Amino acid sequence: MSGPDIETPSPIQICRIMLPDDASVARVTILKMIEEVGAIISTWPCNSQNRDHCVATLARVEHTYFLWPMCIGEVAHISTEITYTSEHSVEVQVNVMSENILTGTKKLTNKATLWYLKNVDKVLEVPPVVYSRQEQEEAGQKRYKTQKLERMETKWRNEDVVQPVLNPEPNTVSYSQSSLIHMVGPSDCTLHSFVHEGVTMKLTDEVAGIVAARHCKTNLVTASVNAINFHDKIKKGCIKTISGRMAFTSNKSVEIEVLVDANSVADSSQKRYRAAMSLSQEGGSLPMPQRLPETQNEKKRFEEGKGRYLQMKAKWQGHMVPQP
Repeated sequence: MSGPDIETPSPIQICRIMLPDDASVARVTILKMIEEVGAIISTWPCNSQNRDHCVATLARVEHTYFLWPMCIGEVAHISTEITYTSEHSVEVQVNVMSENILTGTKKLTNKATLWYLKNVDKVLEVPPVVYSRQEQEEAGQKRYKTQKLERMETKWRNEDVVQPVLNPEPNTVSYSQSSLIHMVGPSDCTLHSFVHEGVTMKLTDEVAGIVAARHCKTNLVTASVNAINFHDKIKKGCIKTISGRMAFTSNKSVEIEVLVDANSVADSSQKRYRAAMSLSQEGGSLPMPQRLPETQNEKKRFEEGKGRYLQMKAKWQGHMVPQP
């Protein structure tokens, strides 16, 4: 390819059978593979011309729905395509299908939108793609401005910390909050010694599942991911602390907020990421123990979570209304 513009790369698809290593106690975690296929397609365009070679760094994951659970032994078909490029970023749409290889049954299990930046040590320009219709570019530009604003708005909350509490009362935020500590090793990293964002996403899902199980005393499945914002890259050798806490409970679902701290062993620099994850009980038929807010900050997070829950519920009901 040559010239200032490039054609939109063809959609790509990867297939892999789900193994026990891909699963937690109650569910298969597909987040890591979603990020991997997104990184592949978003890296290709910038290395297709004579310019500095680079890799794609995940900056944000938009609201992601988990429509059906993925089971061990099923084949995951993950397809992705580039839908928009700005000067420094790329929007990638990902769809995940599950296939039972014994019956041939296929289901759409996940849909996700991811935004990548082009960099290794600095942000590089992204070659523009050619759109088939002007409306596609205009819609993509609108989505780009929206996600950029929302990503910037999360930075002011990055000083928030999950503090441990001795002898907490049941059904309180302190009772179910949980943390995992993980040393970043070579198998977690890219060739440039930065962490695969999919590894971080998998760990956040695990912590969220622990928090929800502690609160509800039963197994749950991830229903949706509200958003994940990546503000800095994590290097090999860092220690990651992934902390989760209850944000909101409805009758049959809970929302978990997850913070990720990355502390360098060599210096005192600290990186933080934030995700809000909404999980629902398997089957959706059991009543959910209600969260008991204690502090003003917990009450504020509860009201914020309630607003997100009502918006998501209205959106789902809108999709279910028969079209004329």
